[in-house]
Amino acid sequence: MSLKVTNIRLPVELPEEELAIHIAQYLGIKPEEIQSYRIIRKSLDARSRRDLRFVYSAEVSVPDESGILRNLREELSVQTYSEALFIDPVSGNQPLDERPVIVGSGPAGLLAGYFLALKGYRPLIIERGFPVKERVPEIRRFDKGGAFQNENNYLFGEGGAGCFSDGKLTCRLSGPDVQWVLERFVDCGARSSILFEHRPHLGSNKLPMICRNLRRKIVAMGGEFQFECRLEGIDVIDGQVQGIMTSSGYCKTSQVILGIGHSARDTYQMLYDLGVPMFRKAFQLGLRIEQPQEQVNEHKYGRGEYLSLLGAADYTMITKGKRDLYTFCMCAGGIVMPSISEPNMFCTNGMSNSRHDTGFANSGIMTTIYPEEFGSDHPLSGMELQRKYESIAFELGKKNYLSPLQLPGDFLNQRKTDAGFRYQGTYQRGIAPANLSQVLPPVVISQIQNGLPIMDQKWHGAFLKDAVLVGPEMRGSSPVRIDRERETYQTSGFRGLYPVGEGAGYAGGIVSAAVDGLLSAKKLVEEFAPLEPTAS
Repeated sequence: MSLKVTNIRLPVELPEEELAIHIAQYLGIKPEEIQSYRIIRKSLDARSRRDLRFVYSAEVSVPDESGILRNLREELSVQTYSEALFIDPVSGNQPLDERPVIVGSGPAGLLAGYFLALKGYRPLIIERGFPVKERVPEIRRFDKGGAFQNENNYLFGEGGAGCFSDGKLTCRLSGPDVQWVLERFVDCGARSSILFEHRPHLGSNKLPMICRNLRRKIVAMGGEFQFECRLEGIDVIDGQVQGIMTSSGYCKTSQVILGIGHSARDTYQMLYDLGVPMFRKAFQLGLRIEQPQEQVNEHKYGRGEYLSLLGAADYTMITKGKRDLYTFCMCAGGIVMPSISEPNMFCTNGMSNSRHDTGFANSGIMTTIYPEEFGSDHPLSGMELQRKYESIAFELGKKNYLSPLQLPGDFLNQRKTDAGFRYQGTYQRGIAPANLSQVLPPVVISQIQNGLPIMDQKWHGAFLKDAVLVGPEMRGSSPVRIDRERETYQTSGFRGLYPVGEGAGYAGGIVSAAVDGLLSAKKLVEEFAPLEPTAS
């Protein structure tokens, strides 16, 4: 047992090494009486631009906890603390004749694979795309104007779409499963501060290394990877999975963790044709705004030294109403990049390297569209809506994956941006001035046109100044949820099929997807015995 001390508010200029001194003052003891302490949470209070403060919560070990609690002032936030333990399930008794198969090497698949390998189940992870080392040069080639590759791109390959996303680890979940996932990232090369930062960020340049290291650990524990191997069918007899059909041949297995991500549209169609129960769900879509990073820094930092202390500033905004409009995946010092999983389609996203040093900021300007607005009650109607507008965006981008662009003032006043506009941003293949009202449903365009001026007012006219809008942004979350039972994580009528992560509609980011994959692996472990060790 120890103490949890919360709401320790210190100027950002103060060295973190002095935190123990301030914890001691808070508790009314001498610093040497603190046996140990650990930061649980660290966030930035930016309400006063000229007095930015870090707000800490810490676990503290002291000799006399009860005495400290008796003598504390009532208004101080201190309580006894015992961290919830990670539940490591006892393996079940049912034998497995074949190794479990994990489809997809995104966060859900990798963390499910890690846990199963750790427990002795020797999982096989199949991935339609390429190893991350081969993804990087192909993505660079595409950014410079090369042809689109169906299976080797920003969305498909080792690490999934998350590998070349911004690498944000923001998650509404908390608890020991989240902590376990974050610890695995640290084991694989992430900095240890992600364990307590309020908005941890890995950086797009660090994610490939972390994904590669996860793979190496899984393989060292008995797991196996097969790349360039696309799921093409599931063999089911009497409601029980018997195996899977892949582009590399048939694979016999009774347990399949399905971590396909929300861009595997051909896989959605295959699952629907097979009769896997799925239904429409609301998803996020909108445009992406890009502006000079200096503009964001000036708005958030009231003192010049904050930039050197904190780095490129970020922001979060929301306009409330019948349909909220909000910023999403804000990339400080970031890059606008294509988020494309099919040829002749176009969609944007954003990412940041760990140094946040491009000189530009970008963020999604997003709202939610609901199933009754999809135009059809078909389970895949949200996916088809995405395709419709991504196809229009491709046409507007001169059929060459240029990004449709419009100045905010032109977008709000429904006029065309001058074709001679000189773009100064980060999208590498080039831009095409266009009417962005064509790339989203009218109800979404209306919401953005109503909400953007409100966001600009909050910044006293500095939000839209020197900004550009590009789009559409369609991949905020999955438009489909694959049904599964709450207790088993398996799909009714398809025993042995575990739909997980963003693609199954149960997560919305790297950490939540990874946790969902972990929980599915725990369910499998609870039911089945590990495989016998292979002969050396």
